Amino acid sequence: MSRSTFFVFAPIVAILGLATAFSQRWEEDKPRIGLAVANLQADFFNQIKQSVTAEAAMRGVEVVTADARGDAATQVNQIEDFITKQVDAIVYIPAGATAAGVPVRDAREADIPIIAVDRNPPDAPADTFIASDSVGAARELGEHVAKLTGGEGQVAVLQGQIGTTPEIDRNKGFEQALAEEPGLETVAKQPADWDQDKGFAIAQNMLQTHPDISVFFGRADAMALGAAQAVRVANVDHDVTVVGFDGDVAGLEAVRDGVIDATMTQQTQRMGRMAVQSAQRLIDGGSVPKQQLLPAFLTTKENAAQYLERHP
Repeated sequence: MSRSTFFVFAPIVAILGLATAFSQRWEEDKPRIGLAVANLQADFFNQIKQSVTAEAAMRGVEVVTADARGDAATQVNQIEDFITKQVDAIVYIPAGATAAGVPVRDAREADIPIIAVDRNPPDAPADTFIASDSVGAARELGEHVAKLTGGEGQVAVLQGQIGTTPEIDRNKGFEQALAEEPGLETVAKQPADWDQDKGFAIAQNMLQTHPDISVFFGRADAMALGAAQAVRVANVDHDVTVVGFDGDVAGLEAVRDGVIDATMTQQTQRMGRMAVQSAQRLIDGGSVPKQQLLPAFLTTKENAAQYLERHP
């Protein structure tokens, strides 16, 4: 090859090499999902995170996770960071009702699809909302309580974070069931913010004020466990039915062991898979339903072991 021929072909080879490098880079480049989790200290959210991670790995999608540790302001900043990093989609589990709509509006302005799981900001709904049918599940749980108690008794409710989707919907469904049971009277209702220690302290106070309480509904398993502990410490002289909601590991073990009487097991693993699948469809320009609600399963001592062995 002459020197002049070399100078002709060298740029062409360089350009082809550069094109190949860019081609390889884009072929290997993965879609990125930002996963904004309310609080990874909770088993419920951890299960969703594990499912999201596993499904994403199977589909060749990268996941960047941020844990708000229960703080809404922290979560807003974390999602702003996702937007700055130009993730392709955001899976969003709001840390609370406060400022919950801000991340959705910010993501929309940046043309980033956002998938809400478990909680959906009422003032700024996400592109799709994946959750349990908490109204139907809480109604079924209330009907089960009526069977356990013969439709008679004083009911105390430990609420979750006021204003969040699960709290609103579980209140609605449980109240629908109790409306059919005039012998079941709600005598106490107070927020314990999904927390076991708060549930214990508040349940203790409720029992002091209303010593004839015969039903506790903790709107998360952690609060139900707190209520069960308060009943044991109070050494009440009558049977007290304690029920929860979520079907997390501690709650399922408590139902299996007879510590609490029932819970509703949510399909956390399926929620995580659906979140990734929905994100990928939206990234690819497809559409998904605005709301994707899943049934939860009434869980008692008879069937708790099956959900511990394989969580839905």
